[in-house]
This record gives sequence, structure tokens and C-alpha cells, in this order.
Amino acid sequence: MNGGISVESDNRVSLEYLKGGVAQIKLDNPPLNLTTVGIMRQLERMVIQVADDSAVRAVIITGAGDRAFCVGSDIKEFPEIRDNFVEKKLRRENAVFSRIEAMPKPVIAAINAAALGGGCEFALACDFRVMDENAKIGQPEINLGTFPGSGGVFRLPRLIGASRAMEMLCLGTVLTAKEALEIGLVTKIAPAGKSAEAAYELAYILSQKAAFAISCIKEAVHEAPLQTSAEGVEYSLRLSEAIFKTPDSVEGVNAFLAKRKPKFTGAPE
Repeated sequence: MNGGISVESDNRVSLEYLKGGVAQIKLDNPPLNLTTVGIMRQLERMVIQVADDSAVRAVIITGAGDRAFCVGSDIKEFPEIRDNFVEKKLRRENAVFSRIEAMPKPVIAAINAAALGGGCEFALACDFRVMDENAKIGQPEINLGTFPGSGGVFRLPRLIGASRAMEMLCLGTVLTAKEALEIGLVTKIAPAGKSAEAAYELAYILSQKAAFAISCIKEAVHEAPLQTSAEGVEYSLRLSEAIFKTPDSVEGVNAFLAKRKPKFTGAPE
């Protein structure tokens, strides 16, 4: 992976600007990268920062260390917030994951190790998931007598279908990287210890694409499950109207006709 340009740290979350318009957000609470109310506040600030930064064309999210991408909430914090758990914890967590999902640029989860519970939900909010060959992923909340309250119950079935999602959610099934790839839960498997590098390679490729078209694709894909076919047609036509008026659309066509690689606005060399 290319060297970072600059690094910012906010206690338990760090933000590194890599070459090629790629930003990397890292949960830095090893060994398990557990999340707390405070960590979620820090994460939200950095997600907003990269979303608003026009120089950032793709985002990687990962975890520190080699034991966990993230295995969810720090249960030791629960007694302090149980009086209003949904408002103090879950609503903010859902808001952060929704911000990641709605970010108008591609987001890649570099799953370096275990992604369980809230960590799995964290990865589900991303557009792509690159998983270390030795990592595992799952929603074992049922074994604690609860359920995934930060997106797992609706994002998981969107990705892998209701039947497989029911199996994972109701049995608390934890999948290997190979199993996750087979059912379409992850995008690709990286060699051991190389998830961040593989995620960067993907992020760099994405950073060279037309940014507005990428944002429209992301928007349309997220809206698709909520639309009828007729609504989908009208929605895609509205996006097409906007896309075909962009300089990047002109450049793409000209490059194709000239048999050269396109140079889209703001893309790295």
C-alpha cells in the first residue's frame, strides 16, 4: 500500500490520507476494536470530514491490530447507558452507519480479522468488503438474547437474501472468508495480513473513475429495493440526465473514440 500523506488521530479513531485521493479511517481500540458512545462520536466526525472533502475519492475503513476488525460494542459500558440504551447508543450508531452508507463516494471495509456483531453491521454499511482469508464474519447477537440493532436485520438480507440472512441471524452463524465470498457477503478475499493493501488497490482503481457517476450508481443501487420497476426507470432517467451533462461524460466518450484512457475530473495520475 502506498505511504500515507498525513495522519489525524482522535483518541480511538484515526484518519490517514493516502496517495491517489484515498482516505483510511481506522478503529484504533485494540485488541478487539470495541465501540463505545465516545468512539462513535469520534467516528462520526471523521466520516463527515471525508464525506465533505472533495479531494477524497474513495474511503477505506479498517481496524487496528490483527485480532479484530471490530467485534461490536463494549459490553462493560452497558450498565451506564441501560436506562436509555436506544437513544444513547443505538440511535447514534445507526446514524453513523447510515452516513457511511449514504456517503457519495465508494467506501471499502478492509476486514483484517473478526467482524462480529456491531463490527459486521459496520462492514455491511460499506459498499465493498475485502476480507482477510483468516477472518470471520457474523451476527451472533442471538446468543446474547438480543438482535442486531444497527442495520444487520435489514442490510444483511439486502445483500444475501432473506433465507440466508435468517439462518445467520437466528442461528448466530459465523462465516469464514470463503463462505462469505460464496454467498456474496464479501467482494474479495485477501491473503493473510493483506486486507488493507487489497482494499487500497480497489480504492485506487475506484478513485480513477468518474466521481459523479460513481455517486449516482451508489444512490441508485441503494434505492433499488424500495422501488417498483417503473419507479426505477424514472429514477435512472433523472440520474442519466444529470450525468450526460457532465464534463466527465464528454471525456469518457472522447477517450473511447480516440482509443485512449480517460482522464476524469480530479482523478489521480
